[in-house]
Amino acid sequence: MDIRNNTHLHRFETETGGKLSIIQYKRIDDDTLALIHTEVDPSLEGQGIGSKLVQGALEYVEQNNLTIVPLCPFVSAYLKRHPEWNRVVSKEYSVNDF
Repeated sequence: MDIRNNTHLHRFETETGGKLSIIQYKRIDDDTLALIHTEVDPSLEGQGIGSKLVQGALEYVEQNNLTIVPLCPFVSAYLKRHPEWNRVVSKEYSVNDF
């Protein structure tokens, strides 16, 4: 699955069957992204697209020495199922800061 960081629109994107899935983010500072919303086309739900998108976004974050604040409920749920990714969660910011 090809995950792109569309910096112009502030989102990670992937296309499946001609349908776009996204994770919107807001840049907090030079090193931190707040992941705020995940959206998968309803016709693709239940196929693991959202989870693969989150994983790809987290891989991008790690490869680029960034951290995240998981404001999106879907991303937060993914992190609960995959605690090994807590290594990219910012220690400086709390969800309560937003």
